Amino acid sequence: MYNVSVSPHIRDKSSTSKIMLDVCIALVPTLAFGVWHFGLNSLIVIISSVASCVISELVFELIAKKPVTVFDFSAVVTGLIIALNMPPQVAWWVPAVGGVFAIIVVKMLFGGIGQNIMNPALAARCFLLISFTSRMTDFSTADGVSSATPLAVLKSGGSVDLLDAFLGMKTGCIGEVSCVAILIGAAYLLIKKVISIRIPAFYIGSAALFIFVFAWAKGGSVPDWQFILGELLTGGLMAGAFFMATDYTTSPITKGGQIIYAVLMGFLTAVFRILGSSAEGVSYAIVISNLAVPLIEKISVDRKSTRLNSSHSDR
Repeated sequence: MYNVSVSPHIRDKSSTSKIMLDVCIALVPTLAFGVWHFGLNSLIVIISSVASCVISELVFELIAKKPVTVFDFSAVVTGLIIALNMPPQVAWWVPAVGGVFAIIVVKMLFGGIGQNIMNPALAARCFLLISFTSRMTDFSTADGVSSATPLAVLKSGGSVDLLDAFLGMKTGCIGEVSCVAILIGAAYLLIKKVISIRIPAFYIGSAALFIFVFAWAKGGSVPDWQFILGELLTGGLMAGAFFMATDYTTSPITKGGQIIYAVLMGFLTAVFRILGSSAEGVSYAIVISNLAVPLIEKISVDRKSTRLNSSHSDR
């Protein structure tokens, strides 16, 4: 007999609310930089997104007569990650719609926290990209000036200033532009042992490898290191690696599975960016890889441990 239950399966002193609060703290540097860099509308987007997620979860649970879970901060984290992926001048109601979709459709209808099959925030972003394409790809600044994102520049054969890309002095989504701010938050999560370096490291490394290979095959010449670094430092890849790909519910629990999962994300990111028509690809790569997690865990589980656990359960 097996004792079957939903994730998380490892028990320790940590609680959902404590882990989610740590993620909220880790997201503060990158979102604060976005507000400073892009202006007040970015703050409005963040507030709208978080409020939409929290209210959606509360209303659903009250109507369905389920236990209220909004105080575990998971809805807040979803709202912050949705805001992280929003253009800075987008209308406030766009992330609000995304918040409703993320919480109601992707999270609550699947049973709530721990039972959703994909990252709610990224699923919402994909939904918004399909539904409101022009608004989600408009990167106009507060003064109305519109410029191409670094990824679009790289896609067209141009180059980007790597120092500006690292510091965040460029166009992009609210929480993806500053690698410095992202790495500060990532360091906090690593120090607090909320995440391990395994998934981010293998994702970034495999993305770099596949981008190199596909760019070489497509262009017929070896891409230079500046192009590879430009791809890694822009377009939300770093934010995705540390804040989204590491989501407990939608990533594998086995070490081998985490490596397979990370390499799959790196492969898909490179396919979308280099071989696809869009310059972006991180959100789709993570969501598709989320769907593959049950299969990845099935093929990566330690068979010896499984037999041992089965033997213990028979006693």
